[in-house]
Amino acid sequence: MIIRDLFKQLWKDRYARIALILLGMIYFALFFADFIAPYTKDFSDRTMAYVPPSKIFTIDEHGKFSRPYTYNYKREFDPVELRIVYSLDRSKKHYIKFFAQGQPYKFLGLIPMKRHLITTDKDGRLFLLGTDINGRDVFSRILFGGRISMTIGFLALFVLFPIGLLYGGIAGYFGGKVDVIMMRFAEAVMSIPSFYLLIILASILPSGMTSVQRFMLIVIILALIGWAGFARVVRGMVLSIKNQEYVQAAKSIGASRLRIIVKHILPQTTSFVIVAMTLSVPSYILSESGLSFLGLGIQQPDASWGNMLKEAQEYTNIIYRPWLLTPGFLIFIAVLAFNLIGDTIRDVLDPKSKVR
Repeated sequence: MIIRDLFKQLWKDRYARIALILLGMIYFALFFADFIAPYTKDFSDRTMAYVPPSKIFTIDEHGKFSRPYTYNYKREFDPVELRIVYSLDRSKKHYIKFFAQGQPYKFLGLIPMKRHLITTDKDGRLFLLGTDINGRDVFSRILFGGRISMTIGFLALFVLFPIGLLYGGIAGYFGGKVDVIMMRFAEAVMSIPSFYLLIILASILPSGMTSVQRFMLIVIILALIGWAGFARVVRGMVLSIKNQEYVQAAKSIGASRLRIIVKHILPQTTSFVIVAMTLSVPSYILSESGLSFLGLGIQQPDASWGNMLKEAQEYTNIIYRPWLLTPGFLIFIAVLAFNLIGDTIRDVLDPKSKVR
């Protein structure tokens, strides 16, 4: 009931509604990435390194409307600028196909399929956002890489929030020496510089680890250094809740301390938990992107928005290949959308915090 009313309030706010639509579109595209992407995540054509985005035409050479088609690019060397340039090979048209068969893949890793939302014929190349240095389709890699970048935050929260809730609930409920000892430990964890710790831990991970194993370890690392601040806030809320009449009533009927904490006290922190979760996701997206950008997160050939953005750090790529900056733009959009939703949720659940 709370979630339904909260969603209605979010939908009424114009900026939150736009943010919800954007995030909905992003997650929809990521869920159906195998079908939407023209190529599989393992596709690579080394002869097509740094190819610009394909140009799609709907008017033929006679000035008449035509089925959408494109031309392949051909490599040429520019003796003036001393670099490889690409020009359209207009000797053959390659028509765009929708819901046609292409490279085989397994949808969600389970269902064998060949149909793609958009593709072209066997000899054609369709690069909607160009290619990277290894001739891999940037658009397809953005979809597959987004699955990692946009889910790592939620996975970290599933580890972080149960620990923080229970730890803060126990410390606040028992009070006294238990509270002092538990909070001093939490403060010691909070004093550790999180980003530098991430760099150290990620750098000492075994080199032979798969990207999936590295991904799960990064999730655990992010969660284990983020629970302390959350637990401290929960503990403060529990201190003000534990003397309420319904808590005393639960004590009088013989309810155990753990049951009182879990069933009667922690549910009263729901509003704060929802806000905290929404505002925490962007920080984990940025943490993963930062680690991958530094080469300490998800490793090639697997894609994430962070390690894809690493290729755009050279100024020549920024000038001549701006399509490589697309992952950074998507990180900005996703983080901004989560922050807008989090701020709106905070205003809805705690109207006093709203700046008028």
